[in-house]
Amino acid sequence: MNGMVMVPAYRRARVAVVAAFALTLILPARAADSQSCRDLERRFDLMKADATSMQLSLALFAVADAGCLPLARRLIEAGASLEARDRLGAMVLARAARAGHTALVEFFLANGAPTDARNLAGATALYAASENERPATVAPLLAKGADPNLSGRSGVTPLAAAAFKGNDRIVEQLIARGADPDVVDGTGKAGITYAAARGFAQIVRRLLDAGVDARRAYGNELTALMWAAGHEDGVGSRAAIEVVELLLGAGAAIDALDNRGRSALMIAAERGDAAVVEFLLSRGADRSIADNSGKHAFDLAANEDVREKLRTK
Repeated sequence: MNGMVMVPAYRRARVAVVAAFALTLILPARAADSQSCRDLERRFDLMKADATSMQLSLALFAVADAGCLPLARRLIEAGASLEARDRLGAMVLARAARAGHTALVEFFLANGAPTDARNLAGATALYAASENERPATVAPLLAKGADPNLSGRSGVTPLAAAAFKGNDRIVEQLIARGADPDVVDGTGKAGITYAAARGFAQIVRRLLDAGVDARRAYGNELTALMWAAGHEDGVGSRAAIEVVELLLGAGAAIDALDNRGRSALMIAAERGDAAVVEFLLSRGADRSIADNSGKHAFDLAANEDVREKLRTK
């Protein structure tokens, strides 16, 4: 009719199923769901007769997200590729690792999935597992020889990503497999500065034990002590003080200055944390230091509680 090619209804239905299967790629990763796997199996049964190798490979991403090991086997046998990439450049191994599907990660690795393949941002499957706090998938990746020092976006390593999230178990796994505990990323920070700023004392302790120098200055000459003193919102004073105490005990210089000429005491004063200010004073912090603009800790104090601590002799 008018030069149009008529497609039989059953073929149109199969094409629609193939398209629907591919659309599942935009869904976020989630825990293994038996109902989701059954739905995906039904879709595969409808589309397999007409599916191309590319379509099979696309379907494998949805399976990796959902954690469907039996269907993954069928797709691989039918011709799906473990080296296909999604729109961000990630392979199915990374998608399964990010979602925490250990059995699927082990299956992909056993079938030759590239262990250290990187996406468009440079991140590997190990980075995805670390960033998303998946220790169960970090383990088989490391056992297979994944490089713990390959960084993701902005040069952030898997260890730094785990430190930022406060996942000590993953930090421990990575260090045990040779991760450098003190790599500085593109923003001038390292794992210990992330952990210090977020009040994760256990991780700070582990990194110090791994050889990180508490006296080291990072971007803008900020030390881990300064990051702890000027901790992130939501971090309680008790957690911040625990980190500060750890760092001082490891030799951090209490009156070291950043590139603005400010000490940890001045940063804590500007942060408005009176308890941290009081603790630093009790450990001998010098309140008389002036920064590059001539301001003292008292001048930077964010509230009256901090000013009161700084007035006390």
